[in-house]
Amino acid sequence: MGRLTQRVRVTRYRNDKFSQREDQLAVEEPLEIQLNGKAFTITMRTPGDDFDLVAGFLVSEGVIFHADQLETLRYCAGTDEQGRQTFNVVEAKLAPGVPLPDTAIERNVYTTSACGICGTASIDAVEKTGQFLLPAPKQTIELETLLALPDKLRDAQSLFSKTGGVHAAGIFDFDGNLLDLKEDVGRHNAVDKVVGAALRAGDLPLSHTVLQVSGRASFELVQKAWMAGIPILSAVSAPSSLARDLAERANLTLAGFSRGDSINLYTHPERVTPHS
Repeated sequence: MGRLTQRVRVTRYRNDKFSQREDQLAVEEPLEIQLNGKAFTITMRTPGDDFDLVAGFLVSEGVIFHADQLETLRYCAGTDEQGRQTFNVVEAKLAPGVPLPDTAIERNVYTTSACGICGTASIDAVEKTGQFLLPAPKQTIELETLLALPDKLRDAQSLFSKTGGVHAAGIFDFDGNLLDLKEDVGRHNAVDKVVGAALRAGDLPLSHTVLQVSGRASFELVQKAWMAGIPILSAVSAPSSLARDLAERANLTLAGFSRGDSINLYTHPERVTPHS
């Protein structure tokens, strides 16, 4: 598998002095995703959990929603200048009867690690109908539990501790227990990885969980949470206006600025039980 970090020499300025030191950077490499032997897209990501990334990406694209719809995942041949396997091409083979994505939706074949929906023809094309409807809340999460999730996420980020250069996405139950965590240079990749792992384990929809992310809450992250059946998305920074609007329509609880003892609930606050 590819390396997660790369050691480099840096010149550091501190206390009015220059010094030479070694640092670790998070690796960013392209991953080509093929569907049934045909090129589908290329995304920039941190190597690792690639099969989960591909599976989660297909969920967010509305291609699959259950483990039995994905027949196989495999690395394809690919080598670098030294002839070493790069593990940078993954083919997903869909089960018989599962249709390929609508070819009328034009996509560029490249997405950056900062954008999970680049290349789509329009916002309307991205806002797909989710397979997992989010019901009216029957179970709630206590405010104290929700406020504790960012610190729990940060404490579990091993790659961030080494590099300081990756995002994280964590799936928690309503009691605040961490069920899974993935890290990546792209925040949307981190979410795809946790969703893909859940799909491959047969755990979708994630209807009794919270998705906690380390950055802001963008439209694409709300989209991915909705497609996975996640009822609560919490972020440490602000949501965008499109993210808020989609969360409202999807019946998803969207939280932002979750820091310390404060939080903003932008949509459907009824899933959060306030201080008693």
